[in-house]
Amino acid sequence: MTELAERIRDERVRAGLSQTALAGDDFSPSYISLIESGRRTPTESALRILAARLGTTAEFLRFGDKAPSEERARLEIDYARLALSNGEAQEAKSRLEALDLSTISPRYQAAAKHALARAFEMLGDLDSSVAVLEPLLDDALTNRRSLEAARIATDLVASYHDSGDLSRSVELGERVLDEVERQGIAGTDEHLRLASTILWSYYERGDLLFATHRAAELIALADDKGTMRGRGSIYWNASLVAEGRGDLGEARRLAERALAYLSEGAASRDVPRLRSHYAWLLLRSDPPDPMTALEHLDRAIEDLRLIGSEADLARCEFEMGRAHLLLGDSRRAEDLAHAGLARLDQNSPLDICNGRMLMGDALAVQGRMDEAQRSYRWAADMFGMMAAGRESATVWRSLGDRMLQHGDAEGAAKAYEAALREAGIRPTVLPMVSSLVEASRFEQGVDRS
Repeated sequence: MTELAERIRDERVRAGLSQTALAGDDFSPSYISLIESGRRTPTESALRILAARLGTTAEFLRFGDKAPSEERARLEIDYARLALSNGEAQEAKSRLEALDLSTISPRYQAAAKHALARAFEMLGDLDSSVAVLEPLLDDALTNRRSLEAARIATDLVASYHDSGDLSRSVELGERVLDEVERQGIAGTDEHLRLASTILWSYYERGDLLFATHRAAELIALADDKGTMRGRGSIYWNASLVAEGRGDLGEARRLAERALAYLSEGAASRDVPRLRSHYAWLLLRSDPPDPMTALEHLDRAIEDLRLIGSEADLARCEFEMGRAHLLLGDSRRAEDLAHAGLARLDQNSPLDICNGRMLMGDALAVQGRMDEAQRSYRWAADMFGMMAAGRESATVWRSLGDRMLQHGDAEGAAKAYEAALREAGIRPTVLPMVSSLVEASRFEQGVDRS
């Protein structure tokens, strides 16, 4: 009776209900008070009514974690998490979807849903991942579970970023960051990881001045209060910002520090992802270092095969392709482009365009210019349907350079114009002036005829 009374009281407090609210029209507040003090045992029907109002099960109220349904759920969730850590996302998804969430308590419902969202993300189904995470975040914020809210928001910010919705990524991340900071968790791993993930979206959106300022603030906070993992997250994303400013030397230095911090902790996707980023920097340095880049990429892809998503693997394969291209092996680069593209679906447009660019480069080096042009054009058409952002502007510029190099001046001009547009630089000629110029050209043409 004492354990039952404590669980009912604890669940009422967790749900934010008063004794009167829990009583409702079925019981009196004094009856609830007697139950919570251990002086009255509710009947089975009364327990079911109370459980429904508390958002849990009668079995959990009566037996707690020892309830058979709770033990089964905990076991299935543990198996699913193990499958995720081994890269078996489909196995995890199948186990979690087979759970009857209505038979388990809210704490395990939330754990199961968060793991399911991770499985969707690893399978490349970002829409399904977001659909699971959004209500989980609302519930965590409503009930002031700050650390949980920060963890969920970090996954959501990354999913929106990967889907190309940078505005939503920044808006949601900043809203949650403000809320959890008011609840006093600044400097924790969860807070720093969320803040650094938002930094990534600012970088991609082209807000480099603000991102630089924010990165400096976060580095100071991480050095003062952060753990090794928290510092690693901040230095990693500060490296991205430095790269965006064109300071590749600083970007490499920050990435090396991030790698040193994160390598000290437990195994996670962060380390192989960071190795891929570091290899990206090595390939774009002057001069590039493709051999060292391949060393990091080989280590990264070995880990990502176990714990990475399909998108993680594709990005790694694309950078391996670029390294081989710099080393003169265009056939190997083409094979890696094919392999990476085969992993992706239409929910990863930026990654698909990245692969198409690599494919075009490999084909061009082999002298297969018509095929290369088709690959570049495909990427251009895909970018034409996407929202503006720094990354899309950068790739439009890259497309223009390639088209110009291979004699497609008209295509290059359109690509450069698109790059300026994506970067927020609009035409500067006033419409009326443009009309007058066209009229003048027409009149000159009539005179010549």
